[in-house]
Amino acid sequence: MRESELYFLSNLQGPVAAVLNASHNGIMILDREGTVVFYNAAASRIFEGNPVAIVGQHFSTVRPEAWPELQHVLATGQPQIGHKLSLPGATIIVNRSPIIIGGSVVGAISVFQDISEYESIISKLQGYQTLHRELEAIFESSEDGLYIADGHATTIQVNNAYERITGLSRKNLIGKNLNDLVAAGVFDYSATLAVLQDRKQSSMLQNLKSGKQIMVTGTPVFNDAGDIELVVTNVRDITELNHLRVELEDSRQLSSRYYQSILEQEGMEQMLKDMVVKSKEMQHVVHRAVKVAASDISVLLSGESGTGKTMLARAIHQMSKRKERPFVKINCGTIPESLIESELFGYEKGAFTGASKEGKAGLIEAAHGGTLFLDEIGELKLALQVKLLEVIEEKSFTRVGGAKIIKVDVRIIAATHRNLQEMMKLGQFREDLFYRLNVVPINIPSLRERREDIPPLIYKFMEEYNQRHNTNKWFSPVALNRLQSFHYPGNVRQLLNILEQLTVMSDKETIDLEDLPMEISTLPLVSPPGLDGVQNLKGALEALEKKMIENALKLHPTELAAAKSLGIHTTTLWRKASKHSLK
Repeated sequence: MRESELYFLSNLQGPVAAVLNASHNGIMILDREGTVVFYNAAASRIFEGNPVAIVGQHFSTVRPEAWPELQHVLATGQPQIGHKLSLPGATIIVNRSPIIIGGSVVGAISVFQDISEYESIISKLQGYQTLHRELEAIFESSEDGLYIADGHATTIQVNNAYERITGLSRKNLIGKNLNDLVAAGVFDYSATLAVLQDRKQSSMLQNLKSGKQIMVTGTPVFNDAGDIELVVTNVRDITELNHLRVELEDSRQLSSRYYQSILEQEGMEQMLKDMVVKSKEMQHVVHRAVKVAASDISVLLSGESGTGKTMLARAIHQMSKRKERPFVKINCGTIPESLIESELFGYEKGAFTGASKEGKAGLIEAAHGGTLFLDEIGELKLALQVKLLEVIEEKSFTRVGGAKIIKVDVRIIAATHRNLQEMMKLGQFREDLFYRLNVVPINIPSLRERREDIPPLIYKFMEEYNQRHNTNKWFSPVALNRLQSFHYPGNVRQLLNILEQLTVMSDKETIDLEDLPMEISTLPLVSPPGLDGVQNLKGALEALEKKMIENALKLHPTELAAAKSLGIHTTTLWRKASKHSLK
C-alpha cells in the first residue's frame, strides 16, 4: 500500500469520523480495491445495514447491484452525480466521486440523501397546483356569470361569462367594494350586500347601465367560526332565458307534431298490417281512423254487415289513450227490447220482478274510463236514445228504478248498416243524437268495392286456418280466380267463413274448383285487364300467364310459395317472370 493511501485511511479515524457520522446524508468510502473502509450512521439508517459488519467487506458483497457503477468510478476517475435509486422503503439521490491523491485514484466516496419526504411534499404541491388549475378552468368555463366577493363586500374575482353577460370588465371590478359600485350606479342593487346583511341566500333582478336585466343569486360561504368568508353570486341574462324559453316552446310544439306524425304513421302501418288493407278505399278509411284515435270525440262507422266495423272500432280503441281501459261492445240489435235498458244502464235492487237483490251495474258503467262500442245503433228505440244522449252530453245517467245520478267517462264509437238520415226523416232516430254520434263519420266500403283486398285476405287467413287446423292447403289457379270473382254479399265475414270451411272440409291439399261452394264454382273466369284487346290465342295465353304470375307474386311472400300456388317449379316461375319483365 502506498504512502498516500495509508495517509488517507488513517485520517478516517477520530475527529474526521465523528464529523462524517454527524452528517444527515449517508456517506460510504471505498478504497481503490472496492473494500468498504467507512460507513456512517446515516448510511446505516437509510440502508438498514450494520456499519461494524459492513466495514472491511468488499462492496460487491454488500450491494452487488451497485458495484459495477462504483467500479467504473474507481477505474475511470469519472464521478456519477444525481443518480436516483428507488428502494422499497425510500427514494434516494446518490453522488459517487473518486478520491484522488497525487493524481491517482485511491478510493471513492458515495454520498446519498433520502428524498422521500421531499417527494411527498412536491407531490402534494403539484396536486394543489393541479386542483387550482382545474377549479380555475371550471370557474372560467361556466356559462353562468360568477362574481365572488369576500366577507367585507370587496370583489375578489369574476369569470369570463360575467364579463360577457354584463359587459363589465374585471379590471374595473376586482378590488372594488360593492358599496362603492352601487353608489357609483354600476349596479342598482347588490345581492352580495343583501347576503351580508341577512346572512342567507338572496335572489333579485338587477338592472345594468347597459340596459340589460339579469337574474342574480348570492350564496354565503361560512368559515368555521360562523362568519361569512365569501359570497358567491350566480348571474344569468334574463334575455337569454326568455329566448331559450321561446325556442324550447317552439321545439316542443315541433317535436309534438313530429311525434304525433310518427304515432299516426306507426298506427297506420300496424292497422294496414292487421286489417290486410291494400286498396286505396280502405287506406283512406284507416287513415281517418288513425287520425281520430288520438282524440275522445265520437265516431260513427257505417257500412254493410260483415265489412269489419267491429275490428275497426277495436283498432281505434287500441290506438287511443284509453287502450289500457275496457273496450265494451254492445250489439243493440241482439238484446231483447225488454232487457236492453237494464243491460245498458243497469238497475237498482227491486227495480222489477226477478231483479237481483243487490242490483246490477250496466254495460255503460262497465266501460267507465274506456270505450263503449254501440254496434247496430239504428236498432235502439227512441226512449233509450234519449238516455244515451244524456250519457254523451252530461256524462251521467240513472239506473233503472234508481234516482242516484251516476257519473261515467266513456268514449262513444257507434256503428250501423242502416241509413240513419232516412230514419231521422221517418222519425225513427233522434236528430240530436245523430249529430252527437256523427262527429267523425267513417264509411267502410263493401268487399266487392275493394277487390284488391281479396287476394291478401285469402292469403292471410288461409295461413291462419292452416296453422289452426294443422293443414297445408292452398287453391288451384282456377279456384283462386273464382274466389276473386265472387261478389260476397256477406263481405269479409262471408269470405272468412268460406275459407275456414274449405280448409276443414276439402280432402286434398290443393283446393280445386269442385271443392268451392256452388254459387262460386259456377262463376265465369275473370279476364285479366287488357285481355279484351288480344286478337289471337297465343296473345291471350301470354296475357293470362303474365297476369296470373303477377297476381301470385303479389299474393305470396316468397317465390317458392308463388310457384307452388301456380303448380310450377321455382325456376320456371323465375324464367317466365323474367320473360314478362316482372320483378
